[in-house]
Amino acid sequence: MTKKMNDTILQAYRGKETSYTPAWFMRQAGRSQPEYREIKKKYSLFEITHQPELSAYVTRLPVENYNVDAAILYKDIMTPLPALGVDVEIKAGIGPVIDNPIRTFQDVEALGTINPSADIPYILDTIRILTEEQLNVPLIGFSGAPFTLASYMIEGGPSKNYHETKKLMYREPETWFLLMDKLADMIITYVEAQVEAGARAIQLFDSWVGSLNAPDYRVFIKPIMTRICSELRKLDVPLIIFGVGARHLLLEWNDLPVDVIGLDWRTSITEARNMGVTKVLQGNLDPVMLLTEWENIEKRTKKILDEGLEQGKHVFNLGHGVTPEIKPETLKKLTKLVHEYSKRS
Repeated sequence: MTKKMNDTILQAYRGKETSYTPAWFMRQAGRSQPEYREIKKKYSLFEITHQPELSAYVTRLPVENYNVDAAILYKDIMTPLPALGVDVEIKAGIGPVIDNPIRTFQDVEALGTINPSADIPYILDTIRILTEEQLNVPLIGFSGAPFTLASYMIEGGPSKNYHETKKLMYREPETWFLLMDKLADMIITYVEAQVEAGARAIQLFDSWVGSLNAPDYRVFIKPIMTRICSELRKLDVPLIIFGVGARHLLLEWNDLPVDVIGLDWRTSITEARNMGVTKVLQGNLDPVMLLTEWENIEKRTKKILDEGLEQGKHVFNLGHGVTPEIKPETLKKLTKLVHEYSKRS
């Protein structure tokens, strides 16, 4: 039996008026859910993603529990890197750790390419299970963007200052641009496969690109992002870009051929519009707010919704991901608030 599809969020991503403000939450799959924590006692993240039925369950769980308007595929931005020859492990309390960091031109030259059907069939199977059998809302696929992926590959793991990444970028531009080109090719192929399997929108996570200033972004990142986004536009699905601490890059993103810009909690919708941002905006409640009293959550959420309704073209989300401490019932209550408060008469 085919479920009736709620495509409200796709309409909003296209800039069309909707009957209410749609909502989903970054990192809504896993993290704070008790069902997920039970699964994690038995399996690692990579082990879950290699089991399509289990991964599909984790992906759809927040849709069923919170009544959000989209699912976001349960996987990690590191998922495609092993296909390139990058040995990555997700370590609890640390994040992605890479034992063979990229540091030289020869390291970059040695990187392979991705063949999605051979290298990540489990991801594509998960998408098909969700979109053909289980979901009644669109599935959002995603990829890391080149700078963020490169930062992990070069640093060997998470970093606070990205010294090795920036050093390579400044001192060896030939190596840097070869790496950008290889990552761009991978991202395009990877995203195309997700859409072909059934993903209805794509988010590019450039989580750490805010560490660059705008002039450096224009030289070292924007040309490759323009190429990636121009290719992905051909897929005719909404394209979202998101990063943290990237207020100074919002107008650079506004130039890119994307549909939606995700805001972190530092920049309000009104501020972004006053800066000249014209794209659909997604965001941007501070996740930490969800650890406070409901009165605070309600007041801040209504303010964001009021700005979104006044300025137009808005999808509600958090300004970064759900943290493990956030209670599932809070997210369910938040979704209900967003839907009811924003309902157009």
